[in-house]
Amino acid sequence: MTSELSPLLSDTAPGRGALRPARSWLHSDAPSLSLNGPWRFRLSPTAWVSQDFAAEGFDDQQWDSIPVPSHWVLQGDGAYGRPIYTNIQFPFPIDPPHVPDENPTGDYRRHFHVPAEWSAADRIVLRFDGVESLFRVWVNGVEIGSASGSRLAHEFDVTSAVRPGDNVVAVRVHQWSAASYVEDQDQWWLPGIFRDVTLLVRPVGGIEDVWLRTGFDNGQGRLDPEVVADSTAFPLTLRIPELGVEQVWSSAADVKPLMVADVQPWSAEQPRLYDATVSSATERIALRVGFRTVEIRGDQFLVNGHRVVFHGVNRHEAHPERGRVFDEEHAREDLARMKRFNVNAIRTSHYPPHPRLLDLADEFGFWVVLECDLETHGFDKVGWAGNPSDDPAWREAYLDRIQRTVERDKNHPSIVIWSLGNEAGTGSNLAAMSAWVHARDAERPVHYEGDYTGDYTDIYSRMYSSVAETEEIGTDGARTKLFNCTPSQSIRQRTKPFLLCEYAHAMGNGPGALDEYEALVHRHPRLHGGFVWEWRDHGILATTPDGTPYYAYGGDFAEVVHDGNFVMDGMLLSNDVPTPSLHEYKAVTQPIRFTFDDEKVAISNLRHSADTSDLRFRWRVEHDGTPVASGDLDVSVVTAGGSGWAELPHVAAAPDAETWLTIEAVLAAATAWAPEGHRVATAQLDYSVSRPAPAVRPRKDWHPGDGTLALGIAEFVGGSLARLAGRVVTGPRLELFRAPTDNDESPSDGIEGSDDSTPGVSHAELWRSEGLDRLTSRRLSVAHAADALRTLDKVSAANSGAYVMVESVWSLEDGELELRVEIEPSSGWGSVWPRIGIRFGLPDDNAPIDGAEWFGLGPLESYPDSLRAARMGRFASTIEDLAVDYARPQESGHRSQLRRLTLSSGETEVLRLEALPDLYGRRPGYTLSRHTPQQIAKARHAFELPESTTSHLTIDAAQHGLGSRACGPDVQPEFALRPQARTIRLRLTAG
Repeated sequence: MTSELSPLLSDTAPGRGALRPARSWLHSDAPSLSLNGPWRFRLSPTAWVSQDFAAEGFDDQQWDSIPVPSHWVLQGDGAYGRPIYTNIQFPFPIDPPHVPDENPTGDYRRHFHVPAEWSAADRIVLRFDGVESLFRVWVNGVEIGSASGSRLAHEFDVTSAVRPGDNVVAVRVHQWSAASYVEDQDQWWLPGIFRDVTLLVRPVGGIEDVWLRTGFDNGQGRLDPEVVADSTAFPLTLRIPELGVEQVWSSAADVKPLMVADVQPWSAEQPRLYDATVSSATERIALRVGFRTVEIRGDQFLVNGHRVVFHGVNRHEAHPERGRVFDEEHAREDLARMKRFNVNAIRTSHYPPHPRLLDLADEFGFWVVLECDLETHGFDKVGWAGNPSDDPAWREAYLDRIQRTVERDKNHPSIVIWSLGNEAGTGSNLAAMSAWVHARDAERPVHYEGDYTGDYTDIYSRMYSSVAETEEIGTDGARTKLFNCTPSQSIRQRTKPFLLCEYAHAMGNGPGALDEYEALVHRHPRLHGGFVWEWRDHGILATTPDGTPYYAYGGDFAEVVHDGNFVMDGMLLSNDVPTPSLHEYKAVTQPIRFTFDDEKVAISNLRHSADTSDLRFRWRVEHDGTPVASGDLDVSVVTAGGSGWAELPHVAAAPDAETWLTIEAVLAAATAWAPEGHRVATAQLDYSVSRPAPAVRPRKDWHPGDGTLALGIAEFVGGSLARLAGRVVTGPRLELFRAPTDNDESPSDGIEGSDDSTPGVSHAELWRSEGLDRLTSRRLSVAHAADALRTLDKVSAANSGAYVMVESVWSLEDGELELRVEIEPSSGWGSVWPRIGIRFGLPDDNAPIDGAEWFGLGPLESYPDSLRAARMGRFASTIEDLAVDYARPQESGHRSQLRRLTLSSGETEVLRLEALPDLYGRRPGYTLSRHTPQQIAKARHAFELPESTTSHLTIDAAQHGLGSRACGPDVQPEFALRPQARTIRLRLTAG
């Protein structure tokens, strides 16, 4: 057993017996049989188990049943092991190409029926579309072969092994193999047969493969067909009925390029597809053809002659219950959601997806960077020693992977770039992969971010470069040496299109500064946009012992090594709920831009190829968030890349209310991905009459007092607020702490972002070390005046000499209660602050504060470097919906630029607040939550938060930005909150 199995598990070759060369995933009318469904299953803890299960007469009746496709660790409520999440780490010793004896091994069996008429077939092929990681196959006791390459398709010729009637197939899957060293992608390790298994008839005279390469130029399409078939398949006929194409090829020599007139091109915005067939006497292949030309001209990446800007996302196949098992209905909605949020591109990080997804990408319209199933990031732990990318022993496996990638998906017009893989260092094997792709498909460029010097790739690509560095890359004549490049290599890389294959790490609350990256794309044509990391969280649905559901991440399955919640880094939560960052992304990347000029608005169409005939433009006017007028704008059609002007409606500014004009571009008719009226782009213009805030009334009659009194709706005891509007209230207390975001918790590299970054130390660590989460207060004085109360407090933390002076003045002004808080820090603070605010505690009093209505920015949360999705208006929400259900609880729910706020309990208004601007015109924001920042910071999951009997209202004079520091740049300096003096002024009235 040892002598037979050990070489197989540690073999760097891709397997034995799988058919080569690989071929396209085709829609054929030849007979086929899906082997999806229930299979018998047995799991063994090691690979050293008898293979007697493969025998035809083996009795498997005592085995369990498991669905195929599936991952065994997501079946059986933990009976078959548990998922493992790592970002970079290998969950086994780094001993390439060997793997441990403790190697979970799943044995599968099922019976299937072969019709008698299949005996006339030329061949019968068994196809596996995805198995993790190494698998062996037997049919009727005959070993057929083995294969690795988990996200790649493998076919086996089983003609000699099958027979009419009952047959049995047996498959052994090893979780770990040599292939695991090159599949170290940032995702869950999920073993099993997780994609389709299909038995295919290859008829006599059938068509083995078809590639309909296309091009487009000035209304004329080019078709360059390639057909793999033996002589018995001819004659073959190509038909594209809509274009009047019918070509008969009598022999292989007749298969030649042809030109087609009056063709509409394919693009991500106008994904025009033509139904085509290639037929022999015994088989008909159906394809959908999109005519488009991909080229690099100078430092520009073009499709159909026009520059492409990638507003993309990195997309893994992930579902909280199915893992990587494909579900077409879910995938359709996923892609439709992308379109609704102005996403136009997908990088298939870091492997080919289920092939049907690419059919949908062709149909919906996306620019796709199709990535090979390759990553060796764990070798970073050992200084890249032994990395397979430069080891000749791995050359065959590397080439097999890229060949299976390209051959399977070569017919898709949506694929405009091939990518060799991700984070696998560099070396001769990657260069060989690139050379093979260039020889096989000269029209689509090759991408690989790790080729920093540009030796074998066509596109300059980077991850997480800062805004400043990205601009440097895009600037002509720049002398700065690029990352990991010599001066001459830097010059060469600046002659290529630049792509951020990963940026704006969307982990938890963030990222910030999306708009700054977007602005660079329009200033520097060499910059072609990029792909946010990433599209969705990868949470796995789990339950606590008491049955509470939650989305699990690394460490929740008792992994030996794991990378925590780093797998929760998407703009979509695990349950398909868009985060505020996705709304921000939509606003930043909107393809229609509005520029106001007096009584006109300039409308710029930033699309690649679509004009604005699919849109209508509407306007509305609001007074303090209440609509008062609306209508449609008369806008002529604006061509792609062009601009036009439209007259604005007459807007009469209200004397006693803020007046805002909102313009929207919406879909004029329903599409496959959104209903009529779906908002594509929007902008606002403030027509408000300037109204200065009431001046602070000076008082000189202050005298010491005991601080026990009533002022309007407020009651004070010992200088402290006790009741407000008839309810018990605590505070306000100075709040400088926020529950750290994932970006806040990430250590700094000491290079990017705000200038106080300490290498290896996170902002959250600095905040805790300075005691911002445990402030204490000492009252220095209490004073009275006519209808006024003033307190002075010194706020600091244990073991700290730095402090903040807080002066609070309560007074009656024009019959209303006003609170003015002056906040002034001492010197000696060593870091940025997360916030500068005051927090009120609002105990339930048998009627909890559970809702808010406000006039300010909304409807979703906003922060200094993430404001583009916010609009000025009147909004309402329950307290639960104000926060975002991030997998790891953290700061969320802040609404900026508050004007007025009404707190409610059920249907009853309890308290109204008016936020007055400070001397610089700055408005505060607010957060309403059932938990304090300190409570939120202690929880790893939402179910760990304590039961609450109090609502907490925080009014923030300022908040620190979000940044992308969990994997990328820190908060930009202009959005970093340094210790500073601030004023908060509120007017309060009873509901």
